[in-house]
Amino acid sequence: MTMRNLLLLAVALALLVIVPPFLGLGWQNMLVNVLIASLFALAFNLLIGQAGLLSFGHAAYFGVGAFAALHLMRAIEGGLPFPTPLVPLAGAAAGLLIGLIAGYFATMRSGVYFALVTLAIAELFHSLAPQLEGVFGGESGISSMRMPWNGIVFGSMLEVYYLTLAWVLVCGLALWAYTRTPFGRLTLALRDNEQRVRFLGYSAHTAKVIIFTVSAMLTAVAGSLQAISIETANYSLFASNVSAQVVLQTFVGGSTVFFGPVIGATAFTLFSFLVSDLTRSWVFYQGLIFVLVMLYVPTGIGGVIQHHIHNRRQLDWRNMAGHYVLAFVGALLLTAGVVFLTETVAVLFGEDYAMVRHNAEGGLPPFELFGASWNPTGLLTWLLPIVLLIGGGALLIRARRRISTIWDRKGPSNATATEPLLAGGAK
Repeated sequence: MTMRNLLLLAVALALLVIVPPFLGLGWQNMLVNVLIASLFALAFNLLIGQAGLLSFGHAAYFGVGAFAALHLMRAIEGGLPFPTPLVPLAGAAAGLLIGLIAGYFATMRSGVYFALVTLAIAELFHSLAPQLEGVFGGESGISSMRMPWNGIVFGSMLEVYYLTLAWVLVCGLALWAYTRTPFGRLTLALRDNEQRVRFLGYSAHTAKVIIFTVSAMLTAVAGSLQAISIETANYSLFASNVSAQVVLQTFVGGSTVFFGPVIGATAFTLFSFLVSDLTRSWVFYQGLIFVLVMLYVPTGIGGVIQHHIHNRRQLDWRNMAGHYVLAFVGALLLTAGVVFLTETVAVLFGEDYAMVRHNAEGGLPPFELFGASWNPTGLLTWLLPIVLLIGGGALLIRARRRISTIWDRKGPSNATATEPLLAGGAK
């Protein structure tokens, strides 16, 4: 790691330590969720990004870690002399055991069959959890309280934040160190050419079981931190949407870059925190972002940033800056058009407007949106978003062509490297 990267990490760590005490309770809770989501995504990326194994059921190990931590917390409430900061070790142990068993069978297959097996395992937990009240507490789940330790009460969200930060840093550094080991190189070899790994005399199945187990263990640590944060858990942690969320975060952030999943987890967690209270359509926007990234930026946000950093000395930034500004303006206009259309449709087909129509005896009365009144049959109501979409799309296309031309001047090898970003193709 270069001195520049170490300096950037030191600055980021300093901000994570210094800033939270000056934030409100809501923002502190959001930061805790960012840290947990980041660890979850990093653990998941060990499979997909390093080993090339796509799991659709990683929620199983996240939930197992949460319930294991809560059972230990209840034992501590009952008098067990165990340090509260070490509660995630219970989740790690449970994730290690369940991940070893599940990974042994799941890694017997690869590709889509592996993904389906992992999905089936998560659905098995999701189906059985409400029935196993002694372990998972039935449909209501189980709850506990954070107990004091060594003068630390763990009653405030700030204390929980620093505990979470410590665990995420330790696990993140362990994962980064793992990628630098010979076995980490073997993990990459499995992703690139599993058959060659076998020819070299390694057991591909054994290696994949170990990788799967490590990923499940760290995912369970993230689940434990979630349990410590909210002091409760139920069978919904095993739901498919939990697994889907980490897939979205990892791919949007960039599975080919170590810190890419952290970028995706931060972006999506912050997005839900800021937008979920503004509109009911925030999940639609989240899915739309994922689709657009997969179509036009398959390397993810982290991949784009990394590619620009690697080529920063060869780029004509004075010439490119204006084109990037043009692309940004086009993206803003396009976003405004999409949001306007989405919110308009949501209002017109919503229950509240249906009642308004009923009171108006079947007519189409005006509706309020963005602080203004709009007529459903008015020309401006539909012309405005169309103009925004066409104008924004035209600016984006124009900017992309010019940026693509500049990248192509760097030579055929560089043009090939940037093709997924600029032309929307997948490498």
